[in-house]
Amino acid sequence: MGFRSMSRVTGIAHTSLLNWVKQVGERLPDAYDPEEIPHVGELDELETFVGQRKNKVWIWTAVDHFRAGILGWVIGDHSAQTFQLLWQSIEFWQCYFWVSDGNPVYPGFIPEGDQIVSKTYMIRVEGENTRLRHYLARLHRKTLCYSKSLDMLRHSVRLLIHYLKFGDIPVPA
Repeated sequence: MGFRSMSRVTGIAHTSLLNWVKQVGERLPDAYDPEEIPHVGELDELETFVGQRKNKVWIWTAVDHFRAGILGWVIGDHSAQTFQLLWQSIEFWQCYFWVSDGNPVYPGFIPEGDQIVSKTYMIRVEGENTRLRHYLARLHRKTLCYSKSLDMLRHSVRLLIHYLKFGDIPVPA
């Protein structure tokens, strides 16, 4: 649901809900250390927009091929500079190989021979992106819901990833 829909259902003003998400989102980390270092990583990006449809942004995600959950993510444009921020946090994994959709940015970071380009083997990351789209109305395709600011999109993604990993919703102090 969007914030106004949640407001109608809960009876709580949408501005209170927005403030709560902001307070909680500011306290949550952008990523959680993996329980085990992945042997096979998957990389993908999903497109959304902020403010209006012409302001496109991408959420780049990295997951372990064999375990559920998003291990790393970054929000920005569709450039190598944005992916570099994600790569800096995941390159230490030293995966045997990375599975991706063949985005032209990846070969600049992934060593030659360590990338498998195949949508067939991207089941985990596509599933995680689908979960993000399922829970956040602003990420649905062809939606009328959208984030008005990049910060609120970041806070919402942080909160959702925390919820999906731990099954709880933190309460601001």
